[in-house]
Amino acid sequence: MDKIIRCITSDGAIMASAVDASDIVFTAQRLHKTSPCATAALGRLLCAGSMMGMSLKQDKARLTLQINGDGPIGSVVVCADSKGNVKGYVTNPDCPTEYYRNGKINVSEAVGKYGTLGVIRDYGTRDPYVGRVPLVSGEIAEDITSYYATSEQIPTVCALGVLVDKEDGKVLLSGGLLIQLLPGADEGTIDKLEKNISELEPVTTMFAKGMSILEICKTALKGFEVEVLDEEKINYVCGCSREKIESYFAGLPEKELKACVNENGVAEVKCQFCNRNYTFSEDDINEIIKNKNKK
Repeated sequence: MDKIIRCITSDGAIMASAVDASDIVFTAQRLHKTSPCATAALGRLLCAGSMMGMSLKQDKARLTLQINGDGPIGSVVVCADSKGNVKGYVTNPDCPTEYYRNGKINVSEAVGKYGTLGVIRDYGTRDPYVGRVPLVSGEIAEDITSYYATSEQIPTVCALGVLVDKEDGKVLLSGGLLIQLLPGADEGTIDKLEKNISELEPVTTMFAKGMSILEICKTALKGFEVEVLDEEKINYVCGCSREKIESYFAGLPEKELKACVNENGVAEVKCQFCNRNYTFSEDDINEIIKNKNKK
């Protein structure tokens, strides 16, 4: 079972989150049949989304991350709730995989170095916060770091990792670490944290050694007294349903609704996040129109 944790130093100077999302990324790979490179890109953004989503204070708040680069993968989209549950997709799951000389997947080549990272926070107030920054590398972790520095002026370190088996392409491990300086941080705190970060191993390496998400946070915050704020079990959660699609259809003009019926006499809807197909007969559509006109 995947988990996420949030910690803070006892002096209130540093916040740290860590996530083990290995099962979530494996689920996303299975649902979308992603190539190793698409798996790595989507997996990294799922990890980031989970940690960023958990930082939302309102229970019903939602977060959406959108990467639109000039690479062959197209768009990468992830949605998260305030408990850290996530879902996501890429527009080109068959994106070809290239590797660096050290054997790591070249995510930047797939995403592209020119484009944007968009962050949408929806607190249910009909006035969502929207932030957008240029991509700095396409490796995703660096782009998340840049977003916080540019849009929210929060000094941040983000580490994301997805380990994929080179033989069968399946996800082995996936997780992330997000560290942020709070207003109480002084120069001594910053120096100590920078030293810790310089000695930190990749997230998937720490998982491979059997380290827990709490141990990863404590390693990043070595020398500080660490308090756990919260820890949650997390899942890949889509939440789509036939009822929600019916509600969406009911909001369309009658002409558009009728146009949804294809030459086979059905309206078909496929969820981008879980690939589930929903089919509505012409009679179903007419019934929706009938109920719509009654209101």
